[in-house]
Amino acid sequence: MKFAHLVFVGLLVAALPAAAEKQIIQPKEFAPGAPFSPGVLVDGTLYVAGQIGRDLKSGKVPEDFAAEVRMVLDNIGIVLREAKMSYADVVSVQVYLTDMELFQRMNAVYTTYFKTNLPARTTVGVSKLAAPGARVEITVTARR
Repeated sequence: MKFAHLVFVGLLVAALPAAAEKQIIQPKEFAPGAPFSPGVLVDGTLYVAGQIGRDLKSGKVPEDFAAEVRMVLDNIGIVLREAKMSYADVVSVQVYLTDMELFQRMNAVYTTYFKTNLPARTTVGVSKLAAPGARVEITVTARR
């Protein structure tokens, strides 16, 4: 009886899927040393850290809001490409704006990146973002 129980448990464990491996997505364009990863890929799902419209070389946020939004989405695109994905793979988006009056202007740029098969999206007004001068932060989840 004890042997049969051990065989059953052994078969049960063998039938369980292996624990999903976590792959850190660290594009070369992103300077290492941040207290978080630009992206984490687990079992075909990519979680992209919140991105702001900071130029990756100069570290500056553009004065022009449309340029800031484009830079946010371009930075997200770098993480997506590193994970061998594209904007078409994005299933969920969270947008954080420091001024909800900027919503339509953000949307005007956003819709040039997401045109069909639109991902689910949440937009939230916040009082402040972690990066000084940033007016928008966006994070996405993508799935292969």
